[in-house]
Amino acid sequence: MNTLRNKVQLIGNLGTQPEVITLESGKKLAKFTMATNDSYKNSKGEKVTETQWHNIVAWGNTAQIIESYLSKGEEVAIEGKLTSRSYEDKNGNKRYITEIVANELLMLGKK
Repeated sequence: MNTLRNKVQLIGNLGTQPEVITLESGKKLAKFTMATNDSYKNSKGEKVTETQWHNIVAWGNTAQIIESYLSKGEEVAIEGKLTSRSYEDKNGNKRYITEIVANELLMLGKK
């Protein structure tokens, strides 16, 4: 069961064009947002779709694949882990961010 401790699996669409950075070490970092949709019927019987937005981060070979093959709007499946971190913005305010660090990626779009 240890492999299930912090595991996230999502299928959705890229909400932004991936931003890929090459660090001084040569390692690549990719960041993008991903939208997932959930549908249900409300009390009036109408279909309601809710969209959730997720911040995705990928490193190394996964980032290289994202840079080479993915663009905004494409459908993908990712697997990774949930992480949280904090930082200070330019005004000195502490900000918190939750991200999914993707370690596997499957392109689902039609090409």
